[in-house]
Amino acid sequence: MSDKETRKKAPVSTVTVNRNRIAAPTGNIYMAIEIIAKRAEQIQQELVQEFKEKALEYTDPKETLQEVFENEELIDVSRYYERLPKPWAIALQEWIEGKITWSFQDDEGNEIKNDVF
Repeated sequence: MSDKETRKKAPVSTVTVNRNRIAAPTGNIYMAIEIIAKRAEQIQQELVQEFKEKALEYTDPKETLQEVFENEELIDVSRYYERLPKPWAIALQEWIEGKITWSFQDDEGNEIKNDVF
């Protein structure tokens, strides 16, 4: 799971990052982007699960739809998750900090790990 410090460091809006800095760990920009995208998907799933768990704390199955829309605690939880950096930004920050481990198999079936490069 992504840590709170990485979430704080990740940019909330778009930033320019040197392409060579992204490609450096793999030597291939396309492979790096694929790894970052897969990590972003994992982060998105973690955030959705985290949100659902917190939202369940503030919802009552007997509430009407109108009562749900007026639930201030639930609205605050939603606003918190809306303000978080996007999953791609968190994944990119993790990549730049070297917190993502990865491995692939080449055409011959040999495993390529991030400590090879």
